[in-house]
Amino acid sequence: MIVPPKNKTQTESLEATLWAAADRLRGKMDSAVYKHVVLGLIFLKYVSDTFMVRHSELAELVDDESSDYFMPTAEAKKSVLEDRDEYTAEGVFWVPQGHRWDDLRKAAKQADIGRRVNEAMDAIERENPTLKGVLPKNYTQAELRSEDLGGLIDTFSRQDLAAAEFSGLDVLGRVYEYFLGQFASNEGKKAGEFYTPRSVVELLVEMLQPYRGRVLDPACGSGGMFVQADKFVAAHGGSRNDISVFGQESNPTTWRLAKMNLALRGIEANLGPQWGDSFHADAHPDLRADYVIANPPFNDSDWGGERLRQDVRWKYGTPPAQNANYAWLQHFLHHTSPTGTVGTVLANGSLSSQQNGEGEIRQAMVEGDVVECIVALPPQLFYGTQIPVCLWFLTRNKGSVNRHGRTTRVRTDETLFIDARGLGSLTTRTLREFTTEDVLRIADTYHSWRGTETSVDTQYEDVPGFCRSVSTSEIAEHGYVLTPGRYVGSEEVEDDSEPLEEKITRLTTEIRNGFEERSRLQGLVIAALDSLAVADG
Repeated sequence: MIVPPKNKTQTESLEATLWAAADRLRGKMDSAVYKHVVLGLIFLKYVSDTFMVRHSELAELVDDESSDYFMPTAEAKKSVLEDRDEYTAEGVFWVPQGHRWDDLRKAAKQADIGRRVNEAMDAIERENPTLKGVLPKNYTQAELRSEDLGGLIDTFSRQDLAAAEFSGLDVLGRVYEYFLGQFASNEGKKAGEFYTPRSVVELLVEMLQPYRGRVLDPACGSGGMFVQADKFVAAHGGSRNDISVFGQESNPTTWRLAKMNLALRGIEANLGPQWGDSFHADAHPDLRADYVIANPPFNDSDWGGERLRQDVRWKYGTPPAQNANYAWLQHFLHHTSPTGTVGTVLANGSLSSQQNGEGEIRQAMVEGDVVECIVALPPQLFYGTQIPVCLWFLTRNKGSVNRHGRTTRVRTDETLFIDARGLGSLTTRTLREFTTEDVLRIADTYHSWRGTETSVDTQYEDVPGFCRSVSTSEIAEHGYVLTPGRYVGSEEVEDDSEPLEEKITRLTTEIRNGFEERSRLQGLVIAALDSLAVADG
């Protein structure tokens, strides 16, 4: 179940208002650079605000004579309020005096505000080892004028944001996520390096349903998959501790975005000691995850495959050095537990390519019975690319598995194909999104086919033009091509009860009569023109 945030309209209005104010201050600064300036400030405000929430709690306790924290003197009270352990023990980042948001707000009009922000970032990293090397420190660059930086600080000090935070600090997490999406829209093709559109993430998570267990994303971008998984657990009454999060990201700046994004949400994640390439410097070599969820780079030709010809991960065949699609699929399976599931986005070419041995690897995977479901997606879901894409769902066990009180049926030698190309709605001229109804239609189809649907009234049925369960032998007849449109057929149209032979005869007669009528009228027109010509003569 997808649960929207409370006061969704108000929240979106606040997010949009903040974005408009921040974007006005960008000037001529490149969006890709400005992104880190803005997102760093949002994170700085978050850690400072959560610090002050704990500070206020302690201030009440040291004044309360019935509390174990009660202190009789001002000096003693101050010692508690500035005790680092009182914050870190509650999972709150320690923010040193002089570097808190209020200190920066008061100095926002000063010419050296960029230096002050950089020093605050340095101080927070020194005091909180998990943030070492994560926070941006580019606030003195020449392109960023001090008055514009001060304007940003004023923007994020607005009273309407403070009021929203008072009802729940998660609002800054939503602001961060909204801004990521807006920057992705501005940056176009480059956006795929750090952002997966929200409705695609929602669909992947809703299909995988990670109630509890180990969740891995080896190409985690800015961490959106983990944020949505966390939301899913919360929406189903679970605890944040029900899932363990593991990830990896090869781009240093994107890795930092992910670390900040997850810290904003209070999500503890192991993203490796630093950024790194999942193929060549696997940060989690021994991990076998219950859920692997990812949106790796499409058709990556620069993945260094020539150096990994004999790798243990290539159980179904050595992937070509020219394209990483089948390297990613096998890497995901390698990191999946015996009953785990993979959900990933790939370019449509992965479904039918016969180049460089990819067809043989796909055949081996189908015959190995690890391909569970393929979903064809509509165009225009991703920023800056028109490459048609699809979802792959893989599993190492199509038998009856009981997980979280829900038992799957035996699906040996079966694969589900879903053609969702007709779903989604355009939100702009160039961008499409799935509605909640679209997400649930696809996910419910998948779960009813697996036999994990909670409603006893829901039985899976093939729907012409949308979904079909196909045997491995039929896939073999089609040369192991996995394009859903090849299997689901055409949507049924309303039957008019007219026998086909009679319909063909009737339509043929109508067409011939139409041709004859056209010839008759054409003759009348020519005769009329001839008579006019004679009259003129």
